[in-house]
Amino acid sequence: MSRHVAIVTDSTAYLPPQAMERHSITAVPLTVVIGDQALEEGTEISARSLAQALQKRRPVTTSRPSPDVFAKTYRAAAEAGARGVVSLHLSAEFSGTYDAAVLAAKDAPVPVRVVDTRMVGMALGFCALAAAEAVDGGGSLDEAVAAAEKRAAGTSAFFYVDTLDYLRRGGRIGAAQALLGSALAVKPLLQLDGGRIELREKVRTASKAIARLEEIAVERAGSGDVDIAVHHLSAPERAAVLADRLRERVPGIAELQVSEVGAVIGAHTGPGLLAVVVSPR
Repeated sequence: MSRHVAIVTDSTAYLPPQAMERHSITAVPLTVVIGDQALEEGTEISARSLAQALQKRRPVTTSRPSPDVFAKTYRAAAEAGARGVVSLHLSAEFSGTYDAAVLAAKDAPVPVRVVDTRMVGMALGFCALAAAEAVDGGGSLDEAVAAAEKRAAGTSAFFYVDTLDYLRRGGRIGAAQALLGSALAVKPLLQLDGGRIELREKVRTASKAIARLEEIAVERAGSGDVDIAVHHLSAPERAAVLADRLRERVPGIAELQVSEVGAVIGAHTGPGLLAVVVSPR
């Protein structure tokens, strides 16, 4: 990180490695705990290993990075020549990551602006890229923050899960909604709303739910200059088909990425996840 403003995010942004390298973005890892084994996301546990643990019904939890990890990251940025840091993180509704970054920022050797993007996955990743692009263009610390916040305000994320059980177990969605979904044997379509996971629609079959996910994404994308990301967990074929459909139907796609989510998000959604992030430029 040798730029005048360093960009820091966390491992749940799921940014492509080449994009992180190109923009000198640093991702601080969250941790997945399987049984009594703590593993860093991105380096010590794969999405496939996580899915296998879930399918075997092994106990899986997640935890935030420590403030000390953030403190070391901010010091490294300063030592590399940064005069400020923008630290962009997943919704504080999901994790204590934002709070840990805020604690570390208080004693950092350079100004650190910590932002709760109220996003996750590439919805967070696009915010980090917007900040990095502002810095690449000579923008200040405040201008990089403003670019990220503007991107977050316009970004939407919608997703399908085979079951609400994983979200319920992790406390990421109300137990009553999870029970209702199971009782009616519906396939839920969810969305990020105000940094929280909210039930958007209930559809009777998986095929209808995925078709509806496509329609929602097309409606949200419109015909403007837009980036789209398709995420999945253990559902590469579904993701590829959906991505192809969106390429055909959305004329204004600037960039379309397809990727498997990491272990932290996968722990709370379970195998079968299919998500679409729509982010106007």
